[in-house]
Amino acid sequence: MMNSAPMRWEDLRASTLLKLHEVVELLDLQAIARLLERPLPDNDDDLARWLVEEGLTTLEGRGHYITNFGAIAAARQLKDFPNLARKAIRVVIYRGTNKVDTIEELSGQRGYAVGFEGLITYLGKMLPHSEVIKQSLRTEVSVYPEIALRELIANALIHQDFHISGTGPMVDVYSDRIAITNPGTLLPGKRPDRLIGATPESRNEKLAYSFRRFRICEERGTGFQKVVQAIELFGMPPLRITPEQTTFSVTLSAPRKFADMETPERIEACYQHAVLQYLSSQTLTNTTLRERFKLHDKQRNAITNLIGEAVAAGRLKRKDASSGNKFAEYVPYWS
Repeated sequence: MMNSAPMRWEDLRASTLLKLHEVVELLDLQAIARLLERPLPDNDDDLARWLVEEGLTTLEGRGHYITNFGAIAAARQLKDFPNLARKAIRVVIYRGTNKVDTIEELSGQRGYAVGFEGLITYLGKMLPHSEVIKQSLRTEVSVYPEIALRELIANALIHQDFHISGTGPMVDVYSDRIAITNPGTLLPGKRPDRLIGATPESRNEKLAYSFRRFRICEERGTGFQKVVQAIELFGMPPLRITPEQTTFSVTLSAPRKFADMETPERIEACYQHAVLQYLSSQTLTNTTLRERFKLHDKQRNAITNLIGEAVAAGRLKRKDASSGNKFAEYVPYWS
C-alpha cells in the first residue's frame, strides 16, 4: 500500500464493460489516428492492443472499459458519458460588454482532441474581423490572433480540475474581449505574473502529453510566451490573468491604441514586454517599448514616463544602474 500510486483521474473508468465494436461506436478512433499521423490498426487484436497502449481503454477479460482520458479526448458525443457531459466546453457570444444580451451559445459535443479544430474554426467565423491590404488585395483578418486562442483554450482544457463537478471550460466572447475560464486554480507554487516562460506542470499529465502528440499544443512552457508575442504583434492590451478560488481565467482584449489604455494596463503591458525580452536574452528599452505600442519617436517622453511608473510599481528594474537614462535597459523585477 505504501508503494502504490493513487489512480489518476484520466485512468479511471468512464464506461461500463464494453465489447470492442461498442468502443469503436463511442470513440472517434479515426480522428485520433489522423492526429497521430498513423493508420488505425486493421485487425481486432492489434486495435485492442493499441487502445490500451494509448490509454483510451483498459482491458478486463475480453471486454474494455473506456477511460476518462479516452472519453474526454475522443468521444463522438460526450453526452454518452454521463459523468463527463458537464465537462463539454461552452462558447457564449454576447452583444455588448456584459452578459445581459446573448447572441449565441454553443456547447461542445465531441471529445476535446477530436473536436478542437472544429472549435477553433467556429470561433474564427464568429469573431470580428478587420480588412487589411496585402499585395494590393483586400483580405479579412481576425482581430484576435489564432495562435493565442489555440494556446489559451488548450491550456484551459488541459489544466482544469476535473474533480470540480457540475462545471466545465467556458469561452465568453464580448464585443471588446474574450474570457477563457476553466474549473480549478493555479497549482501550488505557480504565480500569475510568472506564468510566461514558466516550467510546464499539469494536474492532468496524460492529457497534456497527448495534446502535444496530437500537435494541438506543446509542453515546453512557451505557450504563454507565444500568446504575449502575438498580442504585441496585433497591438492588443496585455493578457489579463485572473486566478479565483475555484476557477482560473485569462482575458484577451480587442486591439486598442496606447492612448486608450488605462495606466494599469500600460504598466502590465510594459512588464509582459520585459519578460518577453528577457526570455529572448534581450532587454526592454525605450525603443523596444515604443515599437511594442507602435508609437512614433516623438512619443519617447511618454514611454520614459511609463517605464518610470513600472519601476515605481515594482514591475521592472534597471539592468545597470550606472548607465545613462537615454540608453537605460530594464528587466523584470525578479531577474
